[in-house]
Amino acid sequence: MVVVVMVKMVVVMMVMVVIMMVVVVVLMVVVVVLMVVVTMVVMMVVVMMVMVMVTKVVMMVVKMVVVVMVKMVMVMMVMVVVTMVVMMVMVMMVVMVVVIMVVMMMVVVKVVVVVMVKVVVVMMVMVVVMMVVVVMMVMVTMVVMVTMVVVMMVMVVVTMV
Repeated sequence: MVVVVMVKMVVVMMVMVVIMMVVVVVLMVVVVVLMVVVTMVVMMVVVMMVMVMVTKVVMMVVKMVVVVMVKMVMVMMVMVVVTMVVMMVMVMMVVMVVVIMVVMMMVVVKVVVVVMVKVVVVMMVMVVVMMVVVVMMVMVTMVVMVTMVVVMMVMVVVTMV
């Protein structure tokens, strides 16, 4: 009787141990699956963060490039205006020189007629030379301005692309 009860108890103990083992294995599997899922989620979040950071950096770079482009265009405009002002000053100086020459011619007329004729010839030649120089300078500045505008357009197109 006692032996049979002992055997039954041992069998029950064995069954309980096996059940415990199965439960432990199932728990281990669940824990491993949970860990894998958590790591996957963390990886996804990290990837999303990195993507957001990269897009932010790209936007910053684009903004910087646009600002630099605007500044360069403004500098070009200022340079064109400065060249125009310089041209105006040059023309004014030439006009002043011509006026001074005319005044000198008048004085010379009062002094000597013969000398005046020679001076008039010289003055006319100088005026013609001055005019040619002014025209050349205007042409050069126009070419420079056109090239600057073309360069600006090309830069804008390149940056757009």
